[in-house]
Amino acid sequence: MNKIAEKTSNYYIELEEEFGAHNYHPLPVVIEKGEGIFVWDVEGKKYYDFLSAYSAVNQGHCHPKIINALIKQASKLTLTSRAFHNNLLGEYEKYICEYFGFDKVLPMNTGVEGGETAIKLARRWAYDVKKVAENQAHVLFVEGNFWGRTMAAISSSNDPSSYDRFGPFMPGFSLIPYNDLEALENAFKANPNIAAFMFEPIQGEAGVVVPADGYLAGVRALCTQYNVLMIADEVQTGLCRTGKMLACDYENVKPDILILGKALSGGTIPVSAVLASNEVMLTIKPGEHGSTYGGNPLACAVALEALKVLKEENLAENATKMGEIFRTKMLQLQEKSPLVTAVRGKGLLNAIVIKPFGNGKTAYDVCKKLKENGLLAKQTHGDIIRFAPPLVITEQQVNEACDIITQTVLNLS
Repeated sequence: MNKIAEKTSNYYIELEEEFGAHNYHPLPVVIEKGEGIFVWDVEGKKYYDFLSAYSAVNQGHCHPKIINALIKQASKLTLTSRAFHNNLLGEYEKYICEYFGFDKVLPMNTGVEGGETAIKLARRWAYDVKKVAENQAHVLFVEGNFWGRTMAAISSSNDPSSYDRFGPFMPGFSLIPYNDLEALENAFKANPNIAAFMFEPIQGEAGVVVPADGYLAGVRALCTQYNVLMIADEVQTGLCRTGKMLACDYENVKPDILILGKALSGGTIPVSAVLASNEVMLTIKPGEHGSTYGGNPLACAVALEALKVLKEENLAENATKMGEIFRTKMLQLQEKSPLVTAVRGKGLLNAIVIKPFGNGKTAYDVCKKLKENGLLAKQTHGDIIRFAPPLVITEQQVNEACDIITQTVLNLS
């Protein structure tokens, strides 16, 4: 028998099971190809991708302009390290700073590195500018936050699956409830050493939790009043995902530090960025923070193109329109099915809450059935399914995908 013909999905899944760390529990699908909003498994079955690699593929799988930029630069120069200048870094830095209206950018690779960088900047700013006593700078987070799996990230988490048996943890962190301006002000009043408040404008991993109107503006006002840096973690919510270029744009607020990642490369390579004012950014001097790959020529080339595609293809506007259609369809489903207890989201970052059913079945079982019916999505926190397709999706495709979701859920009800 032809060896290649034997390499089915089960073959690849078993290979990962035997040789890979067991730190993920993926759906039983092995993806081989992607284009636009679709992916194909190794057997050739086609699926709607309603996860977008956790919003990293906003521009669609293998967007031709981004891929062309990648190939062109990869054939010329990929990495110099920051020991030398390269001809793309300055061009990219100028472009992204003007794009978002900041003085400076510090380029990194992954989203969690962006979060780590923001915290280092905030602490240094606290000592140099706010004049907090050495080693007393405090960073405030919200319950339900998720920004990665590093030691700093799990030190700021209240999810046992993130922190359990990984201690001891990073000092100088504390949590308050999300979407609670009174709790925020009380924390600021109680501790004059707070350097920064870091939060997601819409909580992604927590289940697409959208704060009340006025929350973002309230955070901005309180941070200004108490001289605390507002850090917006827009790694998942940024870059048109929620129907605006940034989720903060819904209330016309500008954070002191902005963290971007995921779709900054259109899903090609890890690229992240931390943007801030000169006052904040210039507190870190040469040798005090960096990354071998941060700001590499390949990353700069793809990020430039990825950012251009967002505006050229009006992806924020499309996310708004398609998101409204999607939520309308899901609210109609909620009226028909007792399994759906809530629908929430903005733009094309949405979620439905699934009531446990049939011998302890959960949202994961719904996702497995969706997969069988040609749509890929993933549960979070057991009872929530997040739906986040690439932003290039059309109205016809949204309707077709909603039909799959509706029929799947109704058949399970």
